[in-house]
Amino acid sequence: MTVGLDDSAGSSLTVDATDFEHSFGVIPGLVWAFRIHDDGSSEPLAVDEPIAHRRDGWLWLHLNLADVRASNWLRQVDLPVAAVSLMLARDKHQQLHTTESCTYGVFADLLRDIGGTADELSQLRFIMTERLVISARHRAVNSAEAARQALERGECRVTHAAALLELIVQHAADGIDRLTDDLADELDTIEDQLSMNASQKERQRIGRVRRTSVKIHRQLAGLRALFHRLERSGGDNVNAQLRIAPGKLAQHLDSLDHDVIEVRDRATALQEEATFAVAEETNRHLHFLSIVTALFLPATLVTGVFGMNVKDLPFLETDGGFLWTVVLMVGAVGAIYLVLWKMGVFKT
Repeated sequence: MTVGLDDSAGSSLTVDATDFEHSFGVIPGLVWAFRIHDDGSSEPLAVDEPIAHRRDGWLWLHLNLADVRASNWLRQVDLPVAAVSLMLARDKHQQLHTTESCTYGVFADLLRDIGGTADELSQLRFIMTERLVISARHRAVNSAEAARQALERGECRVTHAAALLELIVQHAADGIDRLTDDLADELDTIEDQLSMNASQKERQRIGRVRRTSVKIHRQLAGLRALFHRLERSGGDNVNAQLRIAPGKLAQHLDSLDHDVIEVRDRATALQEEATFAVAEETNRHLHFLSIVTALFLPATLVTGVFGMNVKDLPFLETDGGFLWTVVLMVGAVGAIYLVLWKMGVFKT
């Protein structure tokens, strides 16, 4: 492989990469870098210093694509054109492509914010060769950060490039698993509160859980399809250092997707229950308003009749006519009440 890049003066530097004794220089937009030794141990590298590509081991470079300089640097590295194009594209469709000497693709991952893993999704893009793994993102993602922390703490050893990609995918699945557990716990709380009262706040929380689970299921289905397709193809033409073990990952993603579907179905059922409870409460209110309207309708009719300014109006010249009118209104209300009581309207 030949690596070409521009130095600070703009001249082109092309080095034969077969000896792995050259420097990438200071890489713009580099978030972190690791040198992975042949025994699988990792060594973090300073991002503000030149990155040397040596004989011993291989490199993991993680870039911030929001930095335009990183995109320009990628265009100058001698990697497959299709791989670089996918890395720099804004296409959110999950993909996984393999060749004899390179594996590249895009998969969905949870965003990472200051408080930890968020419930929003973004994309992690990668290019993997035997001696170089370049991952990149526009916004911070959970899986890459979790893999970085695992390497820094020495919790795992990645003996080849494919093992690093498997580690990243595993952490992506673990992040979704934790989010699924949080959504399930939130549904438990909402379910307890629904038994007492289906408020607008609970309905909004159910809607958020359902939308999140549907979004995660959609992305998981796409990621599962990638590894199932890779498992069926076998990948015999891929270099052994780049050969991913898709069976275990696909099985884990299948199980995880099953849990997400359960959360989605629970949220849908609770949403229907909350809607039914609100409709029932609305019907009770309408029932009460209908009774009140029926009770006061005769009184309204009486006041309307005696409010007409016409000749021969009853009680117009009668002493105590007002009291008789009040008695008539109360009597009309009482009569309607008895009729409604006989009809069983007041029975619960």
